[in-house]
Amino acid sequence: MDNHSPAKQTTFYAIGLSYKKADAEIRGKFSLNEQAKTNLLEQAKTNGIESLLVTSTCNRTEIYGFAQHPFQLIHLLCENSVGTVEEFQKYAYVYKQKEALNHIFRVGTGLDSQILGDFEIISQLKSAFVESKKRNLANAYLERLVNSVIQASKKVKNETEISSGATSVSFAAVQYIFKNVAAISNKNILLFGTGKIGRNTCENLVKHSKHDQITLINRTKDKAEKLGKKLNLIVKDYADLQIELQKADVVVVATGAQNPTIDYDILNLKKPLLILDLSIPKNVNENVKQNPFVTLVHVDHLSQITDETLENRKQYIPAAEDIITEILTEFLTWSKGRKYAPTIHALKAKLNAIKESEINHLKKKNADFNEEYTEIITAKLIQKITSHFANHLKDDDTIVDESVAWINKVFQIEPVVK
Repeated sequence: MDNHSPAKQTTFYAIGLSYKKADAEIRGKFSLNEQAKTNLLEQAKTNGIESLLVTSTCNRTEIYGFAQHPFQLIHLLCENSVGTVEEFQKYAYVYKQKEALNHIFRVGTGLDSQILGDFEIISQLKSAFVESKKRNLANAYLERLVNSVIQASKKVKNETEISSGATSVSFAAVQYIFKNVAAISNKNILLFGTGKIGRNTCENLVKHSKHDQITLINRTKDKAEKLGKKLNLIVKDYADLQIELQKADVVVVATGAQNPTIDYDILNLKKPLLILDLSIPKNVNENVKQNPFVTLVHVDHLSQITDETLENRKQYIPAAEDIITEILTEFLTWSKGRKYAPTIHALKAKLNAIKESEINHLKKKNADFNEEYTEIITAKLIQKITSHFANHLKDDDTIVDESVAWINKVFQIEPVVK
């Protein structure tokens, strides 16, 4: 979408996969931890990608960026995850230009979230942009785009009720526990993993249940202790996991491990146990269901629970879409102007050069030549001519690249390379 020499013409793409078509297992294969994201960005830089944004959450893994062909971005994703190109082709999506822009706006405003109105993704997009900018992988276009998405997100949040009430996976987890576990205030809850989703779930549990039978375990104990101190909860060592699983009535698993950390072999149960696995990739082996005491619920099942709050939000979708259209239109106007402005400036300079040459020629021939008056007239003519070209380029039906190339050719202007 920037101006490039023909050999390096690139297009803005969004590639990735989400809960809509890829289940938790497939999303797990394509998920990127912090190290994988860093590696992907470094590899993109080495490969000559000029601008790129990468995000990976429990619901989606996506790359937004400029490429000559989307396969450059697909290759980066598959190289840095355990997903294959064949799986990508089966479960993923590739959006181009306007479609890609529309997609990032829907994602950032909670319209594409697994739970409608979940705005947690916007902070992920902000963080992703910071990481790209650090590595000079964020051009002016991407910066303006991310800022526009943030602006749309704020406006949707403030001017509609699409996020009314509590939202997000962590809220759905707590809601599920309260609906399905009787006498919750007398039950023992174990939280294994204290990443963002784990922390949010824990805070929601404390807020809504007001009881102290929550135990925290994290592989890195100091992270669990930090949360335990904040919420006044018990913290146990990772080595105590097996014992704590026996004591628990409900286990919420929210770790960032790449392989399952809980399986059938470590469960020695004497009473029913509800396990909620909020991790991507899955952190609870499906074989736990062989234990008759176990009920296993995964993040994808939680999103299928629709209550009145979530149903009520659907009426605000058109208002949110109107906000997206408004801010996306502003962005496209800016983008289009940025594309043709250098050509208009170059055209003006070319016409001024012709004017200077002609005035100098006439001055030499005519001693009574009125230079001041001629300057005024020719300046007005040049302004009118360039305005006609600018209005043509602004028109929605104009194919800017073709018109810019034509103007460059007719007026023998060197193409402006950015």
